[in-house]
Amino acid sequence: MKRLFALCTTLLLCAQTYSQKPRARDLGIPFVGKTGAFNAITDVKGVEVGYSTIISGDGENVLGKGPIRTGVTALFPRGKAKKFSPVYANWYSLNGNGEMTGTTWVTESGFLETPIMITNTNSVGEVRQAVLKWFVDTDWYSGENWWYTYPVVAETYDGFLNDIYGFHVKEKHVLEAINNAISGKIAEGNVGGGTGMTCLGYKGGTGTASRVFSINDKKYTVGAIVQSNFGAKRNLSIAGVPVGIALKDTLNYEFKAPPTSRRQEGDGSIIVIVATDVPLLPHQLKRVAQRIPLGVGIVGGRGSNGSGDIFLAFSTANEGAFNRDEMTTVETMSNDLLMPVFEATVQAVEEAIINAMVAADTMEGINGNKAYAIPHDLLVETLKKYNRIKD
Repeated sequence: MKRLFALCTTLLLCAQTYSQKPRARDLGIPFVGKTGAFNAITDVKGVEVGYSTIISGDGENVLGKGPIRTGVTALFPRGKAKKFSPVYANWYSLNGNGEMTGTTWVTESGFLETPIMITNTNSVGEVRQAVLKWFVDTDWYSGENWWYTYPVVAETYDGFLNDIYGFHVKEKHVLEAINNAISGKIAEGNVGGGTGMTCLGYKGGTGTASRVFSINDKKYTVGAIVQSNFGAKRNLSIAGVPVGIALKDTLNYEFKAPPTSRRQEGDGSIIVIVATDVPLLPHQLKRVAQRIPLGVGIVGGRGSNGSGDIFLAFSTANEGAFNRDEMTTVETMSNDLLMPVFEATVQAVEEAIINAMVAADTMEGINGNKAYAIPHDLLVETLKKYNRIKD
């Protein structure tokens, strides 16, 4: 039986890593804006994303043994092959009950120098250390005799479904996420750091989306990826429809062994990374990051006291901007031309969150706790009632 479970788990991981789950647009959900080829953050040239998904065991929570429902997500702004190739970046926090390491230096220097890793709350330290070791083993700094580095590692809490105090994320999982990083189509739902997450009353996880637009006849792209684990069901809104209220009695979380904590409905977290090829300086990327909460709010986020709503934006333009020894010349977009970037950011974040929920599968975790996937048929039926989807 154990071997059969292990085999099923392996097959499940393969399916989650390499197959494309249904997406919000596949259900007919309407969104504003034109997407890139993959409708993903990887539509921004150079961006690569990889996952390590850890699913094992069921039943009663045995500390250190499981059940395990967690993982790691790795994001490279210019791909692994570029190694040390800093990008202009900045970050913003709507509510700071969470963690994203390395952000003080991002703001101070204006550059993101490392890949971005996302995992569960209690694994930030392990992931950070593993990335540092990977830097050494792969000569990430390309031969430079450099004496400090601050990996960017973010988190959301998966302790409703995962044996989070069992500390199951190890160095091998970090390396797996890094090695799996690819461009093109990427998986969504119960994958990577988003494996054990819940969102707005249903199963949450990892989601992505993109927008393409023109400024002065030149085409640009904005892409977003989310690790979505926030919000109260009563606030869930999709395509302007109060879906959470309409489905308030449908497939609510099941607590077989309610956790003893002060967690309130709506508490949780969301990590959002926005990438763009628009040439933006760090202070402009701060402005982009500050627009991310608008997309979160559209679907029902309220910046709860118990939520870590932490966002980072970077630009892959100006590849030669970083230089320790010489003056560089960079290009930047006029502030007066930034509205398409702001709009694309809000639109991509909104859709990425709904994509995470649509792609997610129902998951049972520790002690039989269960988070249900949002029911596609009832969702479509509800949107039809409000004339947001036509028959």
